[in-house]
Formats: sequence, C-alpha cells, structure tokens
Amino acid sequence: MPIIGPGHDDPEYDGYDPAWKTQDTLFRRWLGEKLAAVGLDPDIATMYAPDNRYNGLSPSTMADIALVTGTTTEAVRAAHKADIADWMREQQLRDHPDLAVLDADLDRITHRH
Repeated sequence: MPIIGPGHDDPEYDGYDPAWKTQDTLFRRWLGEKLAAVGLDPDIATMYAPDNRYNGLSPSTMADIALVTGTTTEAVRAAHKADIADWMREQQLRDHPDLAVLDADLDRITHRH
C-alpha cells in the first residue's frame, strides 16, 4: 500500500499509531480468520487492520483482500463496515463514559427477552 506524504515513522504522520500492528479489531479478527482458512499467515492482517479504520479501504484494496481470502468484495465491505460501527460505538463510549452504564442496562433488557 503506497504512502502519500510522510511515512509511518515520521512524526508528521498524525494518523499513525504504532499500536496498529497489534491492536485487536473486528476487521483484524475477520481478516485473520479468513487468511488462516486459506492457509495464509493471519499476521498479514497487520497490513490492513486497523488502518482500515483511519484511512478506509479503496475498491482495489477490497478486491485484493477478497482475492487473497477467497471471499467477495461485498464480504470485505461488510466486515469493514461492522468494524467501523464497532469503532464508532467505542469512540462514543470514550467521549461519554456514562453511556456505558446505559448500554449495559439496554443489553440486559435485550437479553432478558
């Protein structure tokens, strides 16, 4: 994946976090499972996740991932969207920690039925 502008190690690259190499995300788990299922090293997921959260996935990247994982671009897009939704929820809870209590209560109510 070509980098436009400063490289990942440059301090000017504000959108990069070295923790990306190990950060557990829904997309990384999905991608790791798909890679393992076709006999590839799940660590290849490091190339795309969680970078997908910050920089998105281009159509050509989605096509590449689909080809390598033996899935479809629609499946890649769905996994990406699920990860973004999870991340948005995470951010909302970080911005408003009091929502965690409400969320737990709503989960309790949902699972009661």
